[in-house]
Amino acid sequence: MPVLEIQGLTKSFLSPDGERTTIVDVPGFAMEAGEQIGLAGASGSGKTTFLNLIAGILQADAGTIVVAGHAMTGLDEAGRDAARALAIGYVFQTFNLLQGFTALENVELGMLFGPGADRARATQLLERVGLKDRLHYRPKQLSVGQQQRVAVARALANRPKLVLADEPTGNLDRRHAREALALIRETCREGGAALLLVSHDPEVLAQFETRRDLAEINRASAAQAAPPEARGA
Repeated sequence: MPVLEIQGLTKSFLSPDGERTTIVDVPGFAMEAGEQIGLAGASGSGKTTFLNLIAGILQADAGTIVVAGHAMTGLDEAGRDAARALAIGYVFQTFNLLQGFTALENVELGMLFGPGADRARATQLLERVGLKDRLHYRPKQLSVGQQQRVAVARALANRPKLVLADEPTGNLDRRHAREALALIRETCREGGAALLLVSHDPEVLAQFETRRDLAEINRASAAQAAPPEARGA
């Protein structure tokens, strides 16, 4: 069974002028256990929307998403949250760390949505990402690169089957971007998790043996990228 299986996925949004625009239209997409894919796409092409649909942060208009045997579609918000906690780790571009809590507490809080807080595992993960001496630092006391490491540790805390990463190097300089990318890929390999990472950075995408362009799998993205004559304009 694939770790991720998508069929007939669509999502549209209503613009301020009342026009409904389809952002995601994916007939089919799948990933196997341990597979790592770098997903390219122009700004505004729907990359973040696609990841948020997989994670259950957004509700699809139609279609099915199954992650490690857990259906993400057809559930209410609480159900999607529970399924996400069981199967998915998410590394956000903006990290989404809670500023009032330490690095250790941020990882532990991420665990509460799954099997429960495990201080020993949270500590082990932070040590693994090189933050052994920063466990009790709050995000504002950490560098941008260190905050990214906390975000990676949190994403892996519940031993996910699938890790989603949305432009995880976008806020980092080149050196820290390379380090963060290597860390994410290595920790996913160690845990046997599949990785779907989206980026517009050719240097980041070049590190992946398997690369896809969102326009290849998303008919809405392909339509946006087409010249006017190809769209019948």
